[in-house]
Amino acid sequence: MRYQSPDGPGELRAELTVACDGRWSIARREAGLKTREYPVTFDVWWFRVPRENDAEFTFFPRVGPGKALVVIPREGYDQIAYLGGKGTDAQLRARGIEAFRRDVNELLPDASEAVATLTSMDDIKHLDVRVDRLRRWHTDGLLCIGDAAHAMSPLGGVGINLAVQDAVAAATILAEPLLRQRVTDHDLAAVRRRRLFPTAITQAVQRVLQRALLGPLLRGADPTPPPALLNVVERLPWLSALPAYFIGVGVRPERAPAFARRGPARRDT
Repeated sequence: MRYQSPDGPGELRAELTVACDGRWSIARREAGLKTREYPVTFDVWWFRVPRENDAEFTFFPRVGPGKALVVIPREGYDQIAYLGGKGTDAQLRARGIEAFRRDVNELLPDASEAVATLTSMDDIKHLDVRVDRLRRWHTDGLLCIGDAAHAMSPLGGVGINLAVQDAVAAATILAEPLLRQRVTDHDLAAVRRRRLFPTAITQAVQRVLQRALLGPLLRGADPTPPPALLNVVERLPWLSALPAYFIGVGVRPERAPAFARRGPARRDT
């Protein structure tokens, strides 16, 4: 790393650079690491609205023909993800803010006053959804983790979970080699070997949900769940805990290494 300071130019050298700069990772691109891309049929538009009268909304998606919406409660406001067909950002913006507010109100009629605070399409941020995975997560002196190694679909909101778990696994595996100032290719490859299975399984589940559920909805299918599915959940209510576990805990949770723990609290991440 070369830098310029009031004292003049300088240079910092690192034993290892960890790229955690997201799906558009500059480090990954400059290193020439190759990715495997998976097809995606939807994009997401993010915006925030004030919370009305301390109203609370569940995380359960609101769906309608050709669109879907998820409300994420934050401190003092609600963050909303609006899902629509991929490649339709220009069309959506051309319709204007009034049409967009109408679309949102159809899915979230109990927040019409909050939605009215959206004044222009500049308030709406477009996320070009991508799902990909590096074939090799490292090269000499560089390791990619999180979205830099595997861009996740926003379905389920699990991308941050996997990124943190990648970081814990990397710390567990690489702390000792870094202390020895001898990080080998084998050490870096071990991070990918440990984290590849949960990453691949999570992406596979997201792709199945996209094909079987979200894709038909965005093409205008009836959003009503099939009666057979409702009957199964009614008879086996414990099944409803599986999605929560998958989202909150994941396929392979990582335990913080002993040297990174404080006090008696020991938690999985």
